[in-house]
Amino acid sequence: MSSTRHIAVIGAGIVGSATACYLRRDGHEVTLIDPEPPGTMTSFGNAGAISSHSCLPQTGPGLMFKAPRWLLDPMGPLFIRWRHLPEFLPWLIRFVRAGRPEPMRRQMDAMAALHRLALDAHKDLAAEAGTTGLIRQNGTLTVYESERSFRAAAGDREGQRQRGFEVEELSGDELRQLEPGLAPIFPHATFFPGGAHTVDPGALTAGLAEAFSRGGGRILAAHVTGLDYTDDRPAAVRTSKGQLAADGFVVAAGAWSAGLAEMLGEKAVLESERGYHLTLADPGVETRHPISFYDRKFMATPMQMGLRLAGTAEFAGLDAPPNWKRIEPLRAHARKAFRDIRAEDGSPWMGNRPATPDSLPVLGASALHGNVWYGFGHGHLGLTAGPISGRHIADLVAGRPPAIDLAPYSIGRF
Repeated sequence: MSSTRHIAVIGAGIVGSATACYLRRDGHEVTLIDPEPPGTMTSFGNAGAISSHSCLPQTGPGLMFKAPRWLLDPMGPLFIRWRHLPEFLPWLIRFVRAGRPEPMRRQMDAMAALHRLALDAHKDLAAEAGTTGLIRQNGTLTVYESERSFRAAAGDREGQRQRGFEVEELSGDELRQLEPGLAPIFPHATFFPGGAHTVDPGALTAGLAEAFSRGGGRILAAHVTGLDYTDDRPAAVRTSKGQLAADGFVVAAGAWSAGLAEMLGEKAVLESERGYHLTLADPGVETRHPISFYDRKFMATPMQMGLRLAGTAEFAGLDAPPNWKRIEPLRAHARKAFRDIRAEDGSPWMGNRPATPDSLPVLGASALHGNVWYGFGHGHLGLTAGPISGRHIADLVAGRPPAIDLAPYSIGRF
């Protein structure tokens, strides 16, 4: 493909910004389109973990027994607003089916393949953008409150080891050497030496967009309202600021991407998995690593602006107002998990994570249009996989073979 092509990238989160950087590196003229400034939406509010070792789908056989209890509890880790249920049901059926053993194995293989080089891509772009100082590579932790939960996660650990990821099992005493601020209620932990995190997810994404702009890329602050065709081929996007003609198009608009795919005649089974966080500016406790709390289904990550507590999954659609009461379980969990934590105040946030029922993103070429590529649906792992997804998309646009087989992530699977 000619280096003088004009590519329009729709969405300026971590996936879109990284894709724009890689496309610009290849010499393309690139316009990055988003109504909001880069890195201010979902890419701002995530837990900050760069989980190259992550290969565990959100679904699973045991979830069928836990989910009904969670769904009846508005403050539980998983909640559906009942008025959204009719629209949500097709996604939920696929989610349950994805939890069978054979689909789970395929999903784990595909997640491992995508994430294996995730940190490498982060470092690559951060070096170019001057944001290397926002990334910490000192490992991540998962902690367990009982022998039972530790044993229940044995299959997860084995699956990660089988796929080549380094996993260390720690006793409670060893855990307290790493994280003395934790309450003495965790008899076991898992340490992932290859794990990393960013101390400011929003700044990391904004830094990529700034580097893209410095390198000659264009950022257009506009809503995309439609597409125009020439000879049945997408030729321009219609935006709130006028028409923009382009030779190719990348859809990387997070939870809003399914609507854009529909405009292009393709179906993506996608839900907004609304996540909440609470950032404590002065928590009164030092945390050295991102910590995932297996039993309580939340995460705590040390960041420049304080300690970020992130978790919960709420399905209510894109337009429902936030339920700020869902912040309170995060506060309560933190008080149980940490010694002497100050959790009275804090800055709350809610965002829309783009979730597919099989935990795999939509990544690759359109099945209908030779000049359209997709990069969305990463769920909890958008920060992890954003840069490596952008690298794969740039390879496709340039006609280079990607480093992995992208068939498992095709939009055609729906």
